[in-house]
This record gives sequence, C-alpha cells and structure tokens, in this order.
Amino acid sequence: MCDQDTPQDFADHINANPLSRRHFVALTAGLSMANLLALFPAAANAADVTESEVMIKTPDGTADCYFVHPAKGASAAILVWPDVLGLRPAFRAMGKRLAENGYAVLVVNPFYRKMKAPVVPDGASLQDPKVSGVVFPLMQGLTADGTFTDAKAFISWLDQQAAVDKKKKIGTSGYCMGGPLVIRTASVSDRIGAGATFHGAALANDKPDSPHLLLSKTKASFLIAIADSDDKTDPKAKDILKETFAKNGQKATVEVYTGCAHGWTVPDFPVYNKEGAEKAWAAMLDLFKTSLA
Repeated sequence: MCDQDTPQDFADHINANPLSRRHFVALTAGLSMANLLALFPAAANAADVTESEVMIKTPDGTADCYFVHPAKGASAAILVWPDVLGLRPAFRAMGKRLAENGYAVLVVNPFYRKMKAPVVPDGASLQDPKVSGVVFPLMQGLTADGTFTDAKAFISWLDQQAAVDKKKKIGTSGYCMGGPLVIRTASVSDRIGAGATFHGAALANDKPDSPHLLLSKTKASFLIAIADSDDKTDPKAKDILKETFAKNGQKATVEVYTGCAHGWTVPDFPVYNKEGAEKAWAAMLDLFKTSLA
C-alpha cells in the first residue's frame, strides 16, 4: 500500500463510513497540533515537555526535524518516520504525545533533500491530484542507501543530546512508507532496541531489496501492525514476516487490525480509527517499555 491506489481506497472508506466522514470534516476545520492532541486520551502523569525545531546535518544535506522531550532528566530516544505526507501537525502531535509518556522523540522530514517541511499544506488530502502529484514522486525518490545514511546521522545526533539517556536503547516507529525505513534503521545500528511499523508499505515481497531480508541484521524487537485492507490485498506478507522472525529467533508481534484501513493510526487521515489507533498505540508503548531498558 501507500501507492497510487491509496487515494481511491480513502474515498471508498469515507463513502462507506459516515463516522470517518464526520471525523475528516471536523479535522479539516482546524488541523492545529492542539486540535489533534485533543483527539487523544489524556496521558496519566503526562510529563511536561520541551519542543524545538532542529536542523541535523547528514551526508546529503541538512534535515529539518521536530524534537520533543521531557523537560527534566534524560530519557530513551524514539526516531519517528512519517508517512507519505511527511512532517506535519499530526506527527508533531504524536511525537509530543510520546514525549509526554517519557521519551525523547525526533520526528524527521524524510524529504529534506528536495523540500523542507511541510511539503503540502495542512489538511491536504491524497485524494487531491495536486497533493499526490507532489508526494508520490518524493516518496519514490527515497532510496535504501539514503535511509541507511540518514538513520546513522539521526542516531548519532540523538546520542549527543543531553535529553537522551544513552544507557538505554533507541526505539523507532514508522507509518506507511515509514515502515520499511524502520527496518532499515534497525539494520544499521545495534543502538536500536525496538521497531514499530503501522500500515507499513511493502515490508515483505519477492524483490531482492525487500525490507524483511534485513531483519536478520537487526537486534531489535518488533511490532508490525497491519491494516485489514492491506492484508486483504497482500495476505502472504504477514506470513513471510512471521516466518522470518521465527527463523531469526526474534521477538515480534505481527498483527492484522480487523476493520482498520490503511492509514488508520494517523489522526489527520480520513480513515483514522480511534479504537484501532489506541490499541496500536498501547502495543507500541508496551514494546518500548519492555525493549528500551
């Protein structure tokens, strides 16, 4: 998924689900980070956090990123790879929520080589050809080698921050196109202790550069949360992933989220499913809690 068919999948889901349609209308009325944060349940004992826009040098340029962390002390770090619409209020909101749960969170702009964030206006929809015409070429321009060098640069930067506890492992999460980037990130550094993917795109296929082939190079535990719609399109992927994790002796949860469409975890998507998103969020927090010590 996360391809040229995705806009039509969104349209079909909206037409079939009035609640999703009302949610999307409400969101487009105000996509500020505050409005998006209001969609989430209040975190118990939420930490006060410090936020900043940061610029990180890589071998290919300077990446604009969002860094948010508890205001006091040092915490385990999380590297977040956004979906095809890139770094925007929705991912800042999710990053801040993670920080309130006790993590130092770096949300990156994966398209920095071509454009600074945001790459599309707030509220932009993949159903708009002008939007898909911008973001799909950006996504197609990403390479595995570029991800490897970016991941190393981002991990190195995190380990230089006072807000990051370098005695603890780093976690990484990715959405849609960010799913493969999570696996690639984990493959380049033993610092990565956990990886979580949500409606990850093409994680297991028959191509020689399929992300699942890199899993043997990782030392991380994984959560692979699969959209019901993606599983229907490619039912073999989950089996390949389960078999690969078992062969490698790796701790992993591979689960299909029944009734959830591709993109269900992202609060500014029309297919956002709050119940499914909260289930996936809780699973991610559990993974990070047990794997980043």
